[in-house]
Amino acid sequence: MPRVSASGNVVAVDLGATSGRVIVGHVGADALRTETVARFANDPVHAGDGLHWNLVGMYGSVLGGLREAFRATPEIASIGVDSWAVDYALMRGGRMLGEPFHYRDERTARGVESVHARFPHAELFERNGLQFLPFNTLYQLAAEDPEVLAFADTALLVPDLVGYWLTGEARAEQTNASTTGLLRVLQASWDGALVSALGIPRGILPPLIAPGDRLGPLRADVAASIGAPTDTPVTAVGSHDTASAVVAVPMQPDAAAYISCGTWGLVGVEVDHLVLTRAALEANFTNEGGVDGRVRLLHNVMGLWVLSEAVRQWERREGHRIDLPTLLDAAREADGVVFDVNDPRFLAPGEMTSRIDAWCAEHDVAPPRTRAEYTRSIVESLAQAFADAVADAARLGRVDVRTIHIVGGGALNELLCQRTADRAGVPVLAGPVEATALGNVLVQARAAGFVSGSLEALRDLVARTHAPRRYEPSA
Repeated sequence: MPRVSASGNVVAVDLGATSGRVIVGHVGADALRTETVARFANDPVHAGDGLHWNLVGMYGSVLGGLREAFRATPEIASIGVDSWAVDYALMRGGRMLGEPFHYRDERTARGVESVHARFPHAELFERNGLQFLPFNTLYQLAAEDPEVLAFADTALLVPDLVGYWLTGEARAEQTNASTTGLLRVLQASWDGALVSALGIPRGILPPLIAPGDRLGPLRADVAASIGAPTDTPVTAVGSHDTASAVVAVPMQPDAAAYISCGTWGLVGVEVDHLVLTRAALEANFTNEGGVDGRVRLLHNVMGLWVLSEAVRQWERREGHRIDLPTLLDAAREADGVVFDVNDPRFLAPGEMTSRIDAWCAEHDVAPPRTRAEYTRSIVESLAQAFADAVADAARLGRVDVRTIHIVGGGALNELLCQRTADRAGVPVLAGPVEATALGNVLVQARAAGFVSGSLEALRDLVARTHAPRRYEPSA
């Protein structure tokens, strides 16, 4: 049980690939509560040169949410920011050189070709410990206009950019830096030789900062804008949203796997050492940094993106919103096929059902016919991919997985949770849904002295305040 010296409030800014939230967290001896004070869409924008994020607009929404947080809860001890990984802004003299590209933009293909011409993936894995994902930061930087890259003096990942706008301090938080492909994992420092060989200016990578460290106080103009004291600190958290989510998974690391399920499904185990084996390379597993020096040994599964994009496709055709719970209820009674959700064809936005049809045709599988069958097929395919990734994670990390924890939005999908338990053959514990925000809050609260102890102590508090729902595998 964590030792609590006081109770207090912190604010989590949680930015996802489809929406963002500002959440006030209250932490006490036996209390861990959150209140969402702002929620806003995060919609990419198609410009003439590709797909971009609207980070300036999103930052305006963040400030609005912080303003509401300080209005409703004046005594706030800290602010922490987390977001999705890999995407970045190029800066010059403190100014952003255009809106950042979206990781689903097709430009990344030429970056992969350029990097692998000099460093095959197997060699990169020895250096950075990462699975191959075509949108990792090093591939994106290799696809940049060389003149723009040479003009930039700083590159900031999304949460680091928001932290810079709030404080004026440019740092790279370690858990998110570990997803770039530019960190030398054995030294936990930037890989200067790799950076230079790829033609990336070494000076654009900012100093590293660890979760729990103080980034800096709010800038005076920001504090005045949101009605906060000028000495309010911004605290580094596990700024990769999965790193924060894993903090709040109420698990026993030596006996459980986790699935942080939202747009992506991040499936893995937590270990205390790097796994750089040939088997991990061949299974395309990644070693990402976790809070307190833990390692997140995991594999990316396409996640609920496939279902969300299919629903958007149907809504565009029919001109009205589709109720997802009703759709999932219909899927319970429908037949489904299992297809490979990790096929690269499902990465980009667009017509998911026609891509499913094409995959089925290529593999001599009868395609779904109805909307319910497509939905059931997506759920079954995700459940199988999750079960396979859990089995691989257990084998590679030498973890005796007796329980799977599903956190994030996927914890609300009862059909997905049950079918994952069925296909994996072990119980699934679903929840908390807001694991990312809770992990963000807990790291801040520990830094502020409201709670202390190891990750296991923090997870004990989560378990006592956020009971999960249990799904037993069917016979």
